[in-house]
Amino acid sequence: MSLKVRLALASAQPASGGEVAGWVRTKRDSKGFSFLEVNDGSCLRNLQAVVDHAVPGAADLPEVLPGAAVRLVGDLVASPAKGQAWELKAARLELVGRADASFPLQKKGHTPEFLRTIPHLRARTNRIGSALRVRSRMAMEIHRFFQDRGFAYVHTPIVTASDCEGAGELFRVTTLDPAAPPRDAAGRGDWAADFFGRQAYLTVSGQLEGETLACALGDVYTFGPTFRAENSNTSRHASEFWMIEPEMAFCDLKADMDVAEALVQHLVRAALGHCADELAFFDAYVAKGLLERLRGIVAQPFARVSYTEAVEILLASGQAFEFPVRWGENFQAEHERYLTESHFRRPVTVHDYPAAAKPFYMRQNDDGRTVAAMDLLVPGIGEIVGGSQREERLDRLESAMRAHGLDPQAYGWYLDLRRFCTFPHAGFGLVVELLLMLVTGEGNIRD
Repeated sequence: MSLKVRLALASAQPASGGEVAGWVRTKRDSKGFSFLEVNDGSCLRNLQAVVDHAVPGAADLPEVLPGAAVRLVGDLVASPAKGQAWELKAARLELVGRADASFPLQKKGHTPEFLRTIPHLRARTNRIGSALRVRSRMAMEIHRFFQDRGFAYVHTPIVTASDCEGAGELFRVTTLDPAAPPRDAAGRGDWAADFFGRQAYLTVSGQLEGETLACALGDVYTFGPTFRAENSNTSRHASEFWMIEPEMAFCDLKADMDVAEALVQHLVRAALGHCADELAFFDAYVAKGLLERLRGIVAQPFARVSYTEAVEILLASGQAFEFPVRWGENFQAEHERYLTESHFRRPVTVHDYPAAAKPFYMRQNDDGRTVAAMDLLVPGIGEIVGGSQREERLDRLESAMRAHGLDPQAYGWYLDLRRFCTFPHAGFGLVVELLLMLVTGEGNIRD
């Protein structure tokens, strides 16, 4: 098996007879030998290979262009070149796969806009490859965080009949012919003829099903794809994304906020510790000051403020916001960024939101106006976590459903969770792509 470039570069001593396989980033020819920069995706950095023109396979060097796949056998030796400890002195070269001269990722800078036109190739760039390695580490650390705290990892349905958020932003799943759907006697679509015998959708959240499992297992989390048919073309919205959703039994809003804040700090700390090369790259080429901002996130506790207090801060700021601040409405990105970047200068958790601005399942506070909800806001992004204590009182939950235009009968199974041994519980959702925007400094969720 080939030696990974990451391990070769981290070697403590020379090695003979090693084999490295990867893709050529650049080639530089000299009299009698060529220098190849080879990357295998295991890390950001390349391994330099020195190929003498007399070694077996060197005759193929004219066809070894950027993007080509090669296999090299040789000795790992100390490198005289600045910035690298080791290089490979090749004894044999094999051209495994050719890339012609039209390969679009030559040695030059590429804009995110250009890379979005070649999504099948862009993972080979330093920028996207680094983001994917960070994503891989974050996924592992998500599991580590919850497993170390005794949470059970559960899998909730991707195809569902429930609209968790009550906003109707759902992708429909159907086997019916959209050009000629069957009709009932009233001329409406006859969903009884569909695959599931009723309307079905791609999930917008695993929360409701997560609550059912928390009733049996205590603390659970689900981590998977979610979908929103939300017609919003901004840098922070995507129709498909991955979400982490813990649900915790016998948990109130304060404990919910504690876990959310600890999770974000754990993930940022892990990124700083395990993805140092990638974050240094992003700090240098994508978002100046990224490392300083991330270190600030793990260096101190997050601020906490009620929604009403946050409104007062915004109104007293003297800022000419594009969107006026009004009690009862959700904050816009500019409001969230003012709170985190100008006022508190650190992440802040806003809690106790107006009931009318939040979904039906959030616990109603005694003031009759707000619910036990929270949003965790971070500098540069705004909201990264949204959660709440869930409404465990059956009568309050039924009235909230009606107030949001939902039919309680359609959620009979969810109401059963309150009929049969109700108890306080809470949870939240964190969108992985927003987390990646935070730790990489990328400004667009599409990247």
